[in-house]
Amino acid sequence: MSASYSTQNKIAIVWDFDKTLIPGYMQQPIFEKFEIDEPLFWEEVNTMAERYKQRGYTVSGESVYLNHILTYARAGKMPGLNNKMLRQLGKEIVFYEGLPHFFEELRELTRSRPEYIRHDIQLEHYIVTTGLAEMVRGSAIAPYVDGIWGSEFIENPLQPGYLDQDDLEIESEDIISQIGTMIDNTTKTRALFEINKGANKNETIDVNAKMAAEDRRIPFQNMIYIADGPSDVPSFSVIRKFGGKAYAVYKPGNDAEFEQNDVLLQTDRIHAYGPARYSSESNTSMWLRMHVHKICQRIVTDREAYLTQRVAKPPKHLKDEAAPLPEDQLEQDTLDLD
Repeated sequence: MSASYSTQNKIAIVWDFDKTLIPGYMQQPIFEKFEIDEPLFWEEVNTMAERYKQRGYTVSGESVYLNHILTYARAGKMPGLNNKMLRQLGKEIVFYEGLPHFFEELRELTRSRPEYIRHDIQLEHYIVTTGLAEMVRGSAIAPYVDGIWGSEFIENPLQPGYLDQDDLEIESEDIISQIGTMIDNTTKTRALFEINKGANKNETIDVNAKMAAEDRRIPFQNMIYIADGPSDVPSFSVIRKFGGKAYAVYKPGNDAEFEQNDVLLQTDRIHAYGPARYSSESNTSMWLRMHVHKICQRIVTDREAYLTQRVAKPPKHLKDEAAPLPEDQLEQDTLDLD
């Protein structure tokens, strides 16, 4: 039995986080804890790239906020901020209506029909965000997801002379000090290929290695990507190019975000869009349920067609050939037919 038949029965739902699963930005609990002016922080972040450019520096506008958090921490405005605290603050993140229950509802669809169960179809949820992975891990959604890609901080960084650590213990203060991983809207696409090839499940698989389509763990046509807008165009494009589904959401009642999503639809960036509501009766939930069912049905059809082609029919007994009729009888039969 081929690997494709036995393993390509999985579905991946890939979610952005900020303004997709929650109304705003996940860092809000950090600002509230340390009484930081959140609008001012983001205003500073949004102007930093240009300010640095005037100084002769080139910085990434998408990741500069990570450095600004470190600057706040070093300046004493976020005292004691470390990864443990980030995970604890993640518990305070408030999700959109219907979450996290909707994640489990989608997963249960793969067990809702006998043919889905017979083919052991499975659904996995992934979060790919430019936000902070530790806060997602501490949030209410974490138990419902199969993998998280996000930006990470290093605390207690290795110091000069750390190679001699056995002889002389060298440590620094246990607060976030460096950027360990930075996810931006372009590198999000790498996560999609890791899910596609199975590199996230098997560390021996290099995401850059060439791999035949039939050997990939989750084909793109079995993937749905959900995000909130133009910043996710690179990921939308990858998903659409290889046969997956792209869906955009907007904050309910926000005309500007609604129009933004409509532009994405008119320019063929996405397949559909709807409000960021995940209760059972919402348009978004109905669209996602419908397409999960369609993917399940296609998987069933493809696997059963594969079996039909690959499994030979068993041998059977043949009947003895009838003895030929005498010529006069053959003639008589022919005359009777006339």
